[in-house]
Amino acid sequence: MSTYSVGNRVTLLRNGTEYFPALITAIEAAERSVYVEAYILADDASGAVVADALAAAAERGVSVRVVVDGFGSKAYLTARLRDALLRAGAWIVLYRADVFPNTWRLARLRRLHRKLVVIDGTSAFVGGINLIDDMNTPGHTPPRIDFAVRVEGPILEPIVDAAHRLWRVLRVVNLDPRRLPTLELIANAANAGPTTAKFLVRDNFRYRRHIEHAYLAAIRSAREEVIIACAYFFPGIRFRRELIAAAARGVKVTLLLQGRVEYAVLHHGSKALYGQLLEGGVGIVEYEKSFLHAKVAVVDRRWATVGSSNIDPFSLLLAREANVFVRDRDFATELTQELGSLIATGGRKVDPDRWRERGWFARVLDWAAYGFIRAAIGFVGSRGKRW
Repeated sequence: MSTYSVGNRVTLLRNGTEYFPALITAIEAAERSVYVEAYILADDASGAVVADALAAAAERGVSVRVVVDGFGSKAYLTARLRDALLRAGAWIVLYRADVFPNTWRLARLRRLHRKLVVIDGTSAFVGGINLIDDMNTPGHTPPRIDFAVRVEGPILEPIVDAAHRLWRVLRVVNLDPRRLPTLELIANAANAGPTTAKFLVRDNFRYRRHIEHAYLAAIRSAREEVIIACAYFFPGIRFRRELIAAAARGVKVTLLLQGRVEYAVLHHGSKALYGQLLEGGVGIVEYEKSFLHAKVAVVDRRWATVGSSNIDPFSLLLAREANVFVRDRDFATELTQELGSLIATGGRKVDPDRWRERGWFARVLDWAAYGFIRAAIGFVGSRGKRW
């Protein structure tokens, strides 16, 4: 889909504390268009402020288009917030809105999980941060950990192309394209900085494994260090083999994973894979200070990625995702230092010897969860709709 381009500026944004002020400032400065894709748009302390900025932009004549996932935002997007955007002149569209709690349709797992904002075609925000407050999690005291990037330069061309492709799908699905206007978005791909970067998506048409393949290529090229921070880590056999092969050739491989239980089945299912990875020399650190929502990686302090894609079947086989990949030593070093700080201040290293000594009940629980997830994903793959 996209090759690396030179001439980009890529700025790392840590958590909502850096992301939301930068995003709101950009929306307030928009002159022509604001395009938003989000899994969650919440009527809370952060989401409502973003929605207010979007409404104000629409009222001053900016073309505002908002696409939110019908499942992800179901419990968060209130009628008050939606109606305020509509009254201001913004368009807000639900992606796959036919979500019914009493209907077991596994195809509904094919979600819009990517987080993307394009401002005037001159800058974009890509990452893992939803439009929801960092503290909006029950029993959650420190803010959740996540990352995004602001990008400018030639990388905007594939980003804008991806926005147009999804918008065209939404117009077709609505049957009467007149119900949705065309998307007014043109990329300004002028050189903006020194960084080499590319943008990749995962969807169920042409780009099914592009993000996964980019990860695998980077791991194969590693010579010194691989760090992957991931909220939901449930890799396939090829991914696990590449990590173990890297460790076998002397690369220091570290996985920074979720230590707190957010979704029990995914939590225990991922632990079923710990034994193979630890035996293969892969280091595992569980982040316990707060919820880890990050989806980032660094290789040899020269390659890095920030995006929405977890390393699990939902992200790699089902959902629409988007990642920015960067070849830049300064950016990669900055992200490496951030991950190192998280490991040092909130991580707990999993000891291989103690892991082998776990009781039978914990092992059974982990493998039962693993089996359930594998069976569910196989069923989705064979019967799910593919848009």
